Amino acid sequence: MELTLLGTGGPAGLPRSGCPCARCAAATGHEARAATALLVDSTLLLDLTPGPAFAAARAGQSLSGVRQVLLSHPHDGPALEVPAGLPAPVRVPDRQELALISGHRVRALALDSPGTGYLVTGPDGERLLYLPPGAALAGTGSGTAGSGTAPGGPYDVVLLDVAGRPDALARLRDAGLVGAATDVLAVHLGHEVTPGPELHRQLAAAGARAVPDGTTLTVGEFHGGVDVSQIPRRTLVLGGARSGKSVEAERRLAAFPGVVYVATGGTREGDPEWAARVTEHRERRPASWRTEETCDLVPLLEQDGPPLLIDCLALWLTHTMDAVQAWDDERWERGGAEELAARVRELVAAVRGTSRRLVAVSNEVGSGVVPATPAGRRFRDELGRLNARFAAQCEHVLLTVAGVGVPLR
Repeated sequence: MELTLLGTGGPAGLPRSGCPCARCAAATGHEARAATALLVDSTLLLDLTPGPAFAAARAGQSLSGVRQVLLSHPHDGPALEVPAGLPAPVRVPDRQELALISGHRVRALALDSPGTGYLVTGPDGERLLYLPPGAALAGTGSGTAGSGTAPGGPYDVVLLDVAGRPDALARLRDAGLVGAATDVLAVHLGHEVTPGPELHRQLAAAGARAVPDGTTLTVGEFHGGVDVSQIPRRTLVLGGARSGKSVEAERRLAAFPGVVYVATGGTREGDPEWAARVTEHRERRPASWRTEETCDLVPLLEQDGPPLLIDCLALWLTHTMDAVQAWDDERWERGGAEELAARVRELVAAVRGTSRRLVAVSNEVGSGVVPATPAGRRFRDELGRLNARFAAQCEHVLLTVAGVGVPLR
C-alpha cells in the first residue's frame, strides 16, 4: 500500500489561525500541519479536511481515483465541503466491513471515545490501523485484541494520536497489535504539542515518529525511522526542584504497557504536604501502571519484567544513608562511608546488568547554596557521586530545566 498524509495536524491545524502563542509561532515549514487526512493507494480517503484537492496537489497526488471517503470522528464547526467528483463521506458502523473494488477491505473498529477506527487491509495483505484524535481501541490491553479488532499479530502501520493518547499505543502493544516492526506514525498533532526537535524527541522515546504534511510512504519499505528495539534501555533524568523531571520520566514510558512505578519516598504519617505530592504523582500516572513503594531496588532490577520507573534516587540515597547512620560523623568515619559505597556499587552493578527498560529520576545538586552543615554537604557530595556513577551505566541522560528536557547523552 502507498500512503500519502495530506495533513498530520489536529482538527484545528497547527498553527491555529490568528493565534499568537509560542507554539503556533514555532509551527513553520515542515512543522506546520493541516488537519489529518490520509490517502490510501489513491483510492481511499480517510477523513476530509479543508482544501483536500490542493493538499493532494501539493503532495503530487490526485483525488480523481478516490472511490470511498470515510470519516473517523465528529466534526465541529461548518459543514465539510466535499469537492466535486468525490463521493459523499460516510462513517461505517462499528464492526462492519467494506470491500472496495480496488481490493481493499476496511473494517470499522469500536473506540473508547466518540468516533470510529479503521483497519485497512490492502490487496497484498498489508494492514493499516487508523485512529481518530483522542481515541483508543475499545477493550485493548491485558493481552487481548479487544472488541472489534482483527487477530493475526502486529499491524504493519499504525496512525494515531500518540501525543494526546500515549496510553492508546501502550494498549496496542499490550494486545500484540504493535510490534517492533510496526511503523507508528503520530498524527492529529495539535496545539498541545511542542513543535520542532522537542516533539520528535518525545515521539522517538515512545517508539513513534512524525512526518511532514504531504509525505508519501510505502508500507513495508525501510524508512530509517524509529525501531522500538533501539530505544535506550536505561535512561537517567536529572533536574532541580519542580523542573519537570518526573513528568519527563513518566512521558518516556507512557506508551508502554505494564510499567512498574517504584516510589522510593514511601509515606509520611501526619505530613499533609507530602501526601499532596504523592497524590499528584499517582493521579498523573496511567491506571495500568503498578506501584511499588520500596527502596530495595536491586531485586527489582535483577528480575525480568516490564519497564521500571524509579522516582527518585535522591530519596533512595536518603534512606540508605539513614540505614548506615551516615549522618553521625563518628559512625561515618568508622565504616559508614565504606558501607554506603558498597550499597551504591551493588545498585550500579544491578543497573549495568538489568534486562528491563529503566527510567530513573534524580535531583541535580551543587548549583545552589553550599549546605551549612557537614551532614548537608555529605549528602550533596554523595548524591553527586551517585548520579555520576548511575549515569555512566545509562545510554541516555537528560537534564530537565524549566520543563524542557535537554539531552546530555
